[in-house]
Amino acid sequence: MFRKSDFKPHSPQQRGDRFAYHAGLEAKPRPPIHQAAARLFAVGAFSELLGAGETGFSHARNVSLSNPHSSPPGDPTRLRDLAPQQWKSGLAAWLGWTFDGLDMHLYTLVAAPFVAQLIAAPATTDPRVGRYASIIQAAFLLGWALGGGFFGRIGDRIGRARALSLTVLTYAAFTGLSFFAQTWWHLMIFRFLSALGVGGEWAVGASLLAETWPKKWRPWIAAVLQTGVNVGILAACLANVLLASAPPRYLFLVGVLPAVLVFWIRRAVPETEVWRAAKAKAAHQEPGIRDLFRGQVRRTTLLVMVVCAVSLTAHWAFMFWHQQHLRNLPEVLAWTAAAKNKLASQALYLVIASSIAGNFFAAALARRFGYRHTIAAMSFGYLLAMLGAYSVARDHQALLFWLPVIGFFQGLFALYTMYLPPLFPTLLRTTGAGFCYNIGRVFAAAGTILFGLVWTSKVGDYRLALLAAGLLFLPAGILACFLPQTEPSE
Repeated sequence: MFRKSDFKPHSPQQRGDRFAYHAGLEAKPRPPIHQAAARLFAVGAFSELLGAGETGFSHARNVSLSNPHSSPPGDPTRLRDLAPQQWKSGLAAWLGWTFDGLDMHLYTLVAAPFVAQLIAAPATTDPRVGRYASIIQAAFLLGWALGGGFFGRIGDRIGRARALSLTVLTYAAFTGLSFFAQTWWHLMIFRFLSALGVGGEWAVGASLLAETWPKKWRPWIAAVLQTGVNVGILAACLANVLLASAPPRYLFLVGVLPAVLVFWIRRAVPETEVWRAAKAKAAHQEPGIRDLFRGQVRRTTLLVMVVCAVSLTAHWAFMFWHQQHLRNLPEVLAWTAAAKNKLASQALYLVIASSIAGNFFAAALARRFGYRHTIAAMSFGYLLAMLGAYSVARDHQALLFWLPVIGFFQGLFALYTMYLPPLFPTLLRTTGAGFCYNIGRVFAAAGTILFGLVWTSKVGDYRLALLAAGLLFLPAGILACFLPQTEPSE
């Protein structure tokens, strides 16, 4: 058997300074270690035997960039073996993501008619409707990006569970307040503020599960977690159908419901042991956002940012403008408002239902081929689906055939959930994952305005805007080939 001393971490003096050991920046090379410990480290168990999880940056860098999914002996292998804390953390994250999906898509379902009311436009085909609707959506995406960094930092500072409560309360409150908007810029402000919570919840919820559930389950966890978003979007579609005859603003009152979740999270969800251990070891010398751009982690930060920025710009252009495209098809223009709402809901149902299948398909590919190759493959698939749908003019019946194909390849975005957090050390985990993923929404915000103002206002064709957006998945797929490779263990 091995001696306990075989696995004792080197002192801060042996590693370099204390900050380098815990925060992981420019840490000096480790001296040779016991051969038995080296063998354990090769299969991903060494950091667990240290008792510090993935806290030390030198460990975090080696574990996360080589095989962060390998599980140490003793990890649960069946659902029945999970501890109550793991079940509670999983349920809290899943519900948070579900209500994320609900609140984020309420606006896309009623954007055109609600904005038309707010600016007193005679019809949704008025160019001003597309212009102001795109600005409001861009504000939402910008808030999402800033919220990912802001609440990500809070999650690293005060803990995952408490930060999760704050994010849910934020997006629930300001989504509900959208009901009271009287001008288009009122709605823009409320959507921006609600997006702060939506973006923060992504980063915090992903880190919460990455630190509590078995590592080898991460691809499936990502699929289930992303399914929460899908369920939330389907709930938004259902609410839109039920309120089809009501004024558009009433749909936003549904977004208040997630606030109830906060009380349960605060009482039932404990803080993760990984975060507690890292917090104690850091001894108030914690890394900051600037440390994402230092040392070997800098390449990972920059590459992930670019891939997320390009793919999210294309994805959100589709999610927003495909609804407006359907509503303005020649054969649909003469329909009643209620009939248009039902068509929009049906289309989104098809997209989201197929994306649930795509989530698990992407998870299966990731377990077989690794995250990097799967992200690239799903990006190319998304590209081909967009070309099929929008390369030529189609009526609404033909589009209802193509939309599920597009939705299937949206399983791409489930992969980022569990892939990104382990790439960063514990005390930069929610900051790094939230910043890199959500900063892409800044570019998505700019892209939404670009497509809204240039393609729809000047070119006058939503289809061409969607086609141009789809082409962005080509560089996204190519760049994904250079991401750090991590292969989930069996």
